[in-house]
Amino acid sequence: MQPRFDPIPFDQLLRKWAEQIVGQIHPGQSVNLVGIRTRGEILARRLQPILNDLGTDCVGFGALDITLYRDDLSEIGPRPLVRPTVLQFDPDKKPLILIDDVLYTGRTVRAALNALSDFGRPAAVRLAVLVDRGGRELPIQPDAVALSLGELSPDQVVKVKVKEIDGYDGIEIERRNS
Repeated sequence: MQPRFDPIPFDQLLRKWAEQIVGQIHPGQSVNLVGIRTRGEILARRLQPILNDLGTDCVGFGALDITLYRDDLSEIGPRPLVRPTVLQFDPDKKPLILIDDVLYTGRTVRAALNALSDFGRPAAVRLAVLVDRGGRELPIQPDAVALSLGELSPDQVVKVKVKEIDGYDGIEIERRNS
């Protein structure tokens, strides 16, 4: 049995996160949501109706593949799976919220910012992560966090499980395979 960390039900965690995101948006401002593939995309899709219920106008949606922007691409293997980036809006001069499941070193977010720059220049980019596990290597901080775990040991891995992929929602902390 893998250790699990479920401090509050997942739906309540998403609602808490959405409320924090709304706090980062000016009243009446429209925003675009961009999820980092794979779980960030799913979380962004699930956040969209919650944000709309809270009075935020989510006008655009996007899914960002950062595979070719990673600084560890050579470690992934000879044929990394690259899926298309899909932005259902023009990102120029419009604010967007970048969504990811877990924030650790900051390298994924750096890669996402580099990828976004190939599509345009947003007016502002806000970062919303479901879980912040500490351990930053780059000066990147989230604007909205649903669950902050503090500084975990480098041999620990945080895995966000979503029912669309894993069959259930949850957050697990496991030991890294050596």
